[in-house]
Amino acid sequence: MSANFTLAHLNNRIRLLFAFNDIGKSAKDLLSKDYPVGGVKLEVKTTAANGVTFKVNGQRDNKTGIIVGDLETKYADKKNGLTFTEAWTTSNHLNGKVELENNLAKGLKLELLTSLLPSVNEKAAKINATYKKPNVHTIATLDVFKTNFSVNSVFGQQGFLVGAEVAYNVLDGKIGRYNAAVGYTAAEYGVAVHATNNLSNYAASYYHRVNSDLEASGKASWDSKGSNAVALEVGAKLKLDASAFVKAKISNSGVLGLAYTQALRPGVKVNFGASVDTSRLNENAHKLGLSFTLEN
Repeated sequence: MSANFTLAHLNNRIRLLFAFNDIGKSAKDLLSKDYPVGGVKLEVKTTAANGVTFKVNGQRDNKTGIIVGDLETKYADKKNGLTFTEAWTTSNHLNGKVELENNLAKGLKLELLTSLLPSVNEKAAKINATYKKPNVHTIATLDVFKTNFSVNSVFGQQGFLVGAEVAYNVLDGKIGRYNAAVGYTAAEYGVAVHATNNLSNYAASYYHRVNSDLEASGKASWDSKGSNAVALEVGAKLKLDASAFVKAKISNSGVLGLAYTQALRPGVKVNFGASVDTSRLNENAHKLGLSFTLEN
């Protein structure tokens, strides 16, 4: 991928307004994704000729030896903006999702998410409504059985983003939580500030694409109801070639994260991860992990 193409792609992303949970996403992804520590994971994705997608996930925890997994099937009718997704987990959870996008109105997406645990007759259902326009992105969610209603909205102009989220309990008649965020996104960098947990937790993050091969990010967070200490984490991603990259991060608590991702061939990817507690090098406080992804 050329540098010119990459910058053009980033410029196109700037014109698209982020959802509230995606403010600061570039920094969050760089610091959290591609670190498969603590277990071995296998993910297989296949797509049939009629467009039906199958995905199988399996993960073994290195400490407990417990293996969990799920099987997901997804069908998309792109012409009518309709998508069906169903999943069955090894804990016997049955999950389903129906999506309807740009059908009733342009920029409107409706989602119905359901979950059923037959062994204890536990059920859940949520309805999401997402409305997107060039300068506004709003999501409203209704938890049907818990009667919780939440809404978040982001307004943007020329790279500047301002967002807020409020959750309201209908039965109690009380506001359950409220959060806020501001950010700025340019072609080569982005910054964001979040105030969550009823404006008691604060976090500031940045993302910088130094060049076509190197990316850097950092995050500082503080809990006003806890200690006066600030948690700090910095990381970087280096592209080795068209098929491989390495990532590293470290926190002020001394935990070092390392990761290596290699595309072995088209549709086959392997990802190694390690978490090393540099303050406890002689103790059994370190984690290793491995992830395989197969896709046709």
